[in-house]
Amino acid sequence: MMLSVVIPCLNAAATIDQQLEALIQQTTPPWEVIIADNGSTDATLDIVRQYSARLPLKIVDASDRQGAGHARNVGVKAATGDYIAFCDADDVVAAGWLQALAQAFVSKSFLACRFDCARLNPGDQIDGQNQDQGLQQFRIPFLPFAGAGGLAIQRQLYERVGGFDEAFTHLEDAEFCVRVQLTGVELTFVPDAVVHVRNASPTPKGFFEARRSTYRKAYAWGNGMGKIYLKYREKGMQFHGVGPRLVLLPLWVLRSLVDIQNISCFWRIGWHMGVLRALLQPPDGRQQPTARSAVYQA
Repeated sequence: MMLSVVIPCLNAAATIDQQLEALIQQTTPPWEVIIADNGSTDATLDIVRQYSARLPLKIVDASDRQGAGHARNVGVKAATGDYIAFCDADDVVAAGWLQALAQAFVSKSFLACRFDCARLNPGDQIDGQNQDQGLQQFRIPFLPFAGAGGLAIQRQLYERVGGFDEAFTHLEDAEFCVRVQLTGVELTFVPDAVVHVRNASPTPKGFFEARRSTYRKAYAWGNGMGKIYLKYREKGMQFHGVGPRLVLLPLWVLRSLVDIQNISCFWRIGWHMGVLRALLQPPDGRQQPTARSAVYQA
């Protein structure tokens, strides 16, 4: 089985050596490791080149368009393996990661790894859902998803769906998972394929900086989720529409003024603002009807 590992990276000089060392230690060696550089300006590529004698490395330029989805697509185009495993430059795959994926690929074609958040984030909380007990879920019965830093897929299936949608700057992995599963292929959770996940963007310690950072993260994720809903609502995805959010948003703003110490208020404000931006200004630029309602996040 020829299994290619694709790693998108952007200014990952502080962490990518740990990931490469982990790949060297795999009991099932990778057929090749593709480093898809998204425009690094630090020493990332210099560090990667130091591993050229220890790993079957290939560096490809993915700097023509920003985004992890684009970098992954460029990496897959350069790959020659029949199966593709994605991991991130700031995480660390556990021992036996590739072996577990190779065994699962015997009968499955779309896989998700188990995330461990404790090792690389002592005393911190990882962004998003942990994915340590199973697949991530929308809050209503809809297709599950997984983080792209722990996805693996048969190349033929990847090419059939057209790779990652580069119009998504956030939650492109959730959208990709939905699109693949709509072809009738199951996303299979592989608990023995473990990825130690790093919180890449810890919340700043300063009072105002922390709230601004929280708002921006929530806005980006809310905007991405809103775009996913617009794309898949006809397939059964449900979501609160504009009306409920226009009611909830001022309530959260008021609560943030009363309880400014509560940073979760800023998350809610950012989330609703991001979703509203997506629903009111979809990618094609037309005004979006808002009568439809749903329930993913209040």
